[in-house]
This record gives sequence, structure tokens and C-alpha cells, in this order.
Amino acid sequence: MARSKVELFEAIRRDHRREGLSIRGLADRYSVHRRTVRQALESPEPRARKTPDRAAPKLDPAKGLIDAMLREDLEAPRKQRHTARRVRARLIDEHRIEVSYSTVRDYVARRRPEIWAAAGRSLSEVFVPQFHEPAAEGEVDFADLWIILAGVKTKVFLFTLRLSYSGRAVHRAFATQSQEAFLEGHVHAFNRLGGVPVLRIRYDNLKAAVSRVLFGRNRIESARWITFRSFYGFDAFYCRPGVEGAHEKGGVEGEGGRFRRNHLVPMPRVDSIAQLNGLLERYDDADDARRIEHRTNTVSADFALEAPLLTPLPAESFETGITLTPRVDRSARVTVRQTRYSVPAKLIGRRVRVLLRAGEVLVFDGQRLVAWHERCTIRGGEVLLLDHYLEVLARKPGAMPGATALAQARACGSFTATHEAFWAAARTKLGDAGGTRALIEVLLLHRNHPAAAVVAGITAALQVGSVNPDVVAVEVRRTAGAPTVADQAAAGRVIPLPDRPAKPAVLPVDDRPVPDVARYDQLLKRRAPINPETPEPIEGEAIS
Repeated sequence: MARSKVELFEAIRRDHRREGLSIRGLADRYSVHRRTVRQALESPEPRARKTPDRAAPKLDPAKGLIDAMLREDLEAPRKQRHTARRVRARLIDEHRIEVSYSTVRDYVARRRPEIWAAAGRSLSEVFVPQFHEPAAEGEVDFADLWIILAGVKTKVFLFTLRLSYSGRAVHRAFATQSQEAFLEGHVHAFNRLGGVPVLRIRYDNLKAAVSRVLFGRNRIESARWITFRSFYGFDAFYCRPGVEGAHEKGGVEGEGGRFRRNHLVPMPRVDSIAQLNGLLERYDDADDARRIEHRTNTVSADFALEAPLLTPLPAESFETGITLTPRVDRSARVTVRQTRYSVPAKLIGRRVRVLLRAGEVLVFDGQRLVAWHERCTIRGGEVLLLDHYLEVLARKPGAMPGATALAQARACGSFTATHEAFWAAARTKLGDAGGTRALIEVLLLHRNHPAAAVVAGITAALQVGSVNPDVVAVEVRRTAGAPTVADQAAAGRVIPLPDRPAKPAVLPVDDRPVPDVARYDQLLKRRAPINPETPEPIEGEAIS
């Protein structure tokens, strides 16, 4: 194996010290030049190799031109500065100087930092290490995340709130980056952490919080965001726009990438965003045992010190959703953020109150909840429930086969093959209209009974060859189980009576006389008629 130069020097110095060999002898023994032997005897560390200054006769006339181009970049936008390839192209096109690309590249790489330094500028940002007090600050950001949602590759958004001192982070996935998701992410993170940073939280220019970006760090905040901050008692610090401000919240910027690489590769396969968020919570708990680079303590150890110092949570919760009052159209739908949702048909033409949250849409008629939908983020989409149209379809059974609500019920699996079988059997026996009305009566049972009990009732009716909705209802109640008197009493619907005394084995002798109704016979006699002018009866006259 080839001997390194350090080992060669060490061997030469050892032989010279022990055996007293001459420079020539050492050169002959190790097959090196006498100059190498002298260098080894002078110092045990080999001299650094000098880079020869080679002449570049073709580049010399172009150096001044290249320097001028690089000085122009001092005032040019970041994305419109000269590259080495562009410098070479200008030398050839404008000055007819043929120079190889590698020669121009090496010169530009060496001269650009020198020119910028001479102008008092720096190509790279100099970062100053920062110290964070426990519980004082946090950082928030959204990151893109791709998942396999119900078999479809889907883009969602990963909300991250990270405490600056301990590095404890909370992640939450949302279908949008709306203000509702932004606020709900904060509420979830505060609840998971058990408190709120005392001083401030750092942000970039998220539209959910900032209505307008002014000069410097000044921002016009949205009114709802100001209300939210006031409710939880923290200040917002806005970083500089663009790439220049990314390092001001570098902890959360790096956290998003680290979390995705360690926990979300390959893409998670989930059936819902709620299932994904369950995974994210487990990953957050697992990360408590990790150590951040150059730190001695684990994340959980630092967070244990930080948690008691956080601002306590308010006694009441903040409603993150927004309230809207759309009017129900002729198709029993309300339009919310360019998406239409169904409501009970009886509300057509009326205004309802809609509470729009990050993942759900709640519709109220006064104080009563009349509809709930999972939020749809597809512009122009429709989310319709078949149950909202049953009363209308009972009057218009011919509209049932082509109903959009029926198609969506089939797609989501709520209208099962058992329902299809009952509908087919009912139409065969009762005709299309009669069979559809029978199906609608069965579907109405879902409002008061579990879906599994209704399906079991339909199956039992079909087994005996019946398509009578009353038979299905009886089987549904039997399958679901009727509540006992004790259950009803516990619910306050039945008042139990005291137990009767036990009947004696031998009845006592009854000495009372037999009832006599003779005295009531006088009621059968004729009574005197009533004078219409006087209330008293007239003597000597009778009425039949």
C-alpha cells in the first residue's frame, strides 16, 4: 500500500535519528529526491503544494470587460445578474473574444466576491446566532404536503407551530390555507402545548393574517386576526418579505422539511384528513425524544422547563369559523365559497346561518342545526345529501333515478346494495312510482335509527318476500332493540308506580249486601216539561 507523505517524513526522521544515515543514504533507501529528505528533516509536516500562477493570454484582454459586467450586477435585480455562461456569450457576441467556458467560470467565481466586498456588499447573508428565552417566542408557517387520499394523490397544507426555545412543534393538515384553517391550527397547537408563547409569534406574510404589506415590517392586519391575537394575548412579528426574511423564522422553515423527510416519506395513504391528523399527533409525540443539533437535552426535557412558563389558555374557546347568511335556492342548496351544499327542502327561499370552519360546514335555522357537511374545496362543487330531498321525491318519484344526491349517496356508500335490492323488488311489485315511494319511506327510517339497523331490517323484509315499509320498520325496531321500562325511567320519560301488594291465596268473606238499583228507577219516570219562559217546571205536565 502506498505510503502517505506524512508517514514518509516520519520514517525518514526516525532513521536519521536512530541510524544517523546521511541525506544521500536516506534518499536512496526511500527512493526520493534529496530535497524531499531535507524537507522531512526540517519539519515533520509536509509543505502545502503551491498553486502555480499560469498565464491566460486569451483571458487577459477580457478581464476588464468581465469586471465591468460584474459591477453592473451591483444594481441589478437578484434574478437578472450575469452568469458565467452569459458573460462568455457577451464576450463572443459583443467583443469577438473567444474564451473557454471553464476559464470564464473560474474567473467569475473568484472575482465576483472580491468586487462585491470592495463595494461594501456581501453575496451571502451573515447569520447571527440567537438566544431564546423559555416560553417567550414561537414560529408559524404553512408547508405543502402531498398524500394519497382515498387512493388519489392530493395536495394538502401542513400547518406548523414551533416553540423557539425547546423546539417542540405541533403539526396539523388542512385542505386549504384559509383563515379558518390558520386560526384552527393555532387553537389546536395551543391546546396541545397547554399554553401560548408569552411574547410573540413570528410569521411571514400569510394572507390569513395580513391584509396588506407596507414598507419595512409594517402590515395592515385583518380585523378577525387582531381579535384572535387579543383573545389569546400574544403579539405578531412579521418577517421581511421573500427569501431575505426566511432566516428570521429559520426554525420553523427547517422544521417543515425535517418533519416531511422523517415521517411523511413515502406519501401517507389515508382515507381522510382526520386520519392523517391522527398520524401527525403520534409523530409529534415521537419527536419529543429527539435531540436538536448541538443541544444536550432532548426536546421533551427542554419543553418540561418551558411548559409551566407559557401563558395559560383562556377559560372559553375561540370560534375559528366564520358566519355567513346565504339564501336557500330552489334546489335546496346554499352557496358557500363558490361551493353548493344541500339543506332540507322545507327551507327553500329562506336565509339560514352557516358556520364555515376549516373542515366542516354547519347550517342553522335559528338555533337549530339542520345540516352538516364536510367542507369541499373544489370550486363549483356540490355536496348534496339524499335525506334533504326525500319529502320532495315522495311527491316526484320520477326524479329519483337521476337525482344528483342519489349519485353522491351511491359514491360515498351510504346508499348500499341492500337499498338497491329493496328498490328493485319494490318497483317490480308496486310499479316505478309506488316502489320509489316505498323506498323513500324506508330511507326516512335512517333519521331515527342507526344505518346498520335499517339495512338489517331491509334484509329481513326481503327474506320473507315483503316490500312493505311497515314490515321494515318493525324489523328495524326489533334489531335496534326497544328500550326497556327501566331505560325509559332513567331517561325521565316513564314514572314508575309503586308495586302492588301481593294477592292473598284465599279471599276474605264479603259481608256487604248485594247492590240494589231500585231507587234509581225513579229516574225513568216522566219529568215535568220546562217552560221556555221560566226555568221552573210546570206542574201537571210531563215530557216524553
